[in-house]
Amino acid sequence: MKKGDHVIPLYTPECRECYSCTSRKTNLCTSIRSTQGQGVMPDGTSRFSIGKDKIHHYMGCSTFANYTVLPEIALAKINPDAPFDKVCYIGCGVTTGIGAVINTAKVEIGSTAIVFGLGGIGLNVLQGLRLAGADMIIGVDINPDRKAWGEKFGMTHFVNPKEVGDDIVPYLVNMTKRNGDLIGGADYTFDCTGNTKVMRQALESSHRGWGKSVIIGVAGAGQEISTRPFQLVTGRNWMGTAFGGARGRTDVPKIVDWYMEGKIQIDPMITHTMPLEDINKGFDLMHKGESIRGVVVY
Repeated sequence: MKKGDHVIPLYTPECRECYSCTSRKTNLCTSIRSTQGQGVMPDGTSRFSIGKDKIHHYMGCSTFANYTVLPEIALAKINPDAPFDKVCYIGCGVTTGIGAVINTAKVEIGSTAIVFGLGGIGLNVLQGLRLAGADMIIGVDINPDRKAWGEKFGMTHFVNPKEVGDDIVPYLVNMTKRNGDLIGGADYTFDCTGNTKVMRQALESSHRGWGKSVIIGVAGAGQEISTRPFQLVTGRNWMGTAFGGARGRTDVPKIVDWYMEGKIQIDPMITHTMPLEDINKGFDLMHKGESIRGVVVY
């Protein structure tokens, strides 16, 4: 890095030297994991304080501060022509959603897929499925306003669980039957809700024998997932992904380039921008389901 470089902070760094990085089997770099989890820099110190009180770094990024300090391995150098107020979203939601499709699930052309939760992550899963060439792309959300949003990003069918009844799994399994298929179920399903009940529904909506179900949403502390073992014995795969399996310093600049080349959309999903002093309004909009993503501009 040098002064003036344009960068995106990475909550999942990429040192390219630790055992995890060199294994090429995961994007979960362990180089600074212990200190990042404690909310401090690799040397054990914090660069934030109010008076004599130390303030911890959040997820190694602390991007709600006017200025921040990060390890070099936690910065992705990007195209300097890319607009910060748009590509900042690539630092989390865009990469996580698209990466879950391409890196984790490895979706093939012509696949069927179901996406549970059409928020800032789910819409990018839709976008990733469209890029991958999926055929039938079903979006599931209890907010009817998300139907129009999903259709903008590649969704072919919309299901509101409130309109289906208590058990949505048989409905989705039947919906995904193809010619000659007596069983049904999607080739790929994605949970973008963080709700453990929905995680089970996503798994059980995947196809017997080969269905892959990817957990993206983060559940609350202490929550556990459950299903009947028979669901897995009969060939379904339960998977998880962090940051869409993307290697930050390597992959994030490429996704910025995709945006600049018009291969992916970001602008429509940034529904609100606000100055730092209005940041709490951004959280209110998110909790009410009235925004997809809000961006704080300094």
